[in-house]
Amino acid sequence: MIQSEQMAWARRLKVKHLESFLVLDEAGTLTEAAARMHMTQSAMSHWLADLEELVGMPLVTRGRRIQLTPAGVLVKRLAISVLGDISRTHKELGAVAQGLTARLQIGSVWAGVAHIVPRALAEFQARYPHISVYVTESPFTNLLEGLANKELDVVVGSLDARAYRERLEHRELFEDNVCLVVGQGSPLWHSSEPMVRLADLQDENWIMPPKGTLTRTQLDALLLEQGFSWLLPKVETAAITTLQALVHTGNYIGVCSEAMARYQASLGCMKILPLDTAIRFGPVGVVWNTDNHSEAVRLFVEQLTECSRRTGVIR
Repeated sequence: MIQSEQMAWARRLKVKHLESFLVLDEAGTLTEAAARMHMTQSAMSHWLADLEELVGMPLVTRGRRIQLTPAGVLVKRLAISVLGDISRTHKELGAVAQGLTARLQIGSVWAGVAHIVPRALAEFQARYPHISVYVTESPFTNLLEGLANKELDVVVGSLDARAYRERLEHRELFEDNVCLVVGQGSPLWHSSEPMVRLADLQDENWIMPPKGTLTRTQLDALLLEQGFSWLLPKVETAAITTLQALVHTGNYIGVCSEAMARYQASLGCMKILPLDTAIRFGPVGVVWNTDNHSEAVRLFVEQLTECSRRTGVIR
């Protein structure tokens, strides 16, 4: 009951109150605000008086130019928030009316985040600015779970057996490999060796992806093949930010996708170790539910495909 009484003023609040108040704050005078709102000064004064009566305290101090009181500052913050939400909702409703979803949920592994997702996303939103996007990066298994429970609409990840589940559709985008990287914390940062032997790195401090990820599976298979199955990582992490911080802080060797490694190397954040053995990661593609008929999903898949084709890596 107490909460109901406290909210009584808000229930009588109108959008017009908030619009008029923001215009008044920006204009600085009732006369100018009335002109901008295409109303008389008397009508503008009425809206302000009505709003102050609802709030129960003065919102401005009158003078040559009006100044907001502390209560006025709070109401201005409310007006910006409410009117902003109304504007965004209006755009999203317009998108829905055109058969487009107003929000697209995207999940990606490291390789996608580094190579194709940012470029495709920037171009996608330039074409369809009314569609807001949520992006998360995680191991592929976690992303597929998000796709199954409809927390995600589209997933960019490794196209292994997990992508061939019932009710899933996919499209291949590019091939990737597994890379070893170092940062400034490693003596190898300044090495000019044209090739590094995997056998010479077995006693280094390794940072590896968690077990169960495709990157780790591919690396473990190679280590087993070359007789290093006993090698244990010093750190296991699925976070590229943790990997990046550690290789610059201490003497570590990190493991990540070649797409991510090349991106980080282009920024001067990591150095790729030129291995004597290639470690294949496999194809990376986009996956979505066959029962998801969202037009935004179709459009984003096409944008990813277009970006891959343009960069010359699509198969």
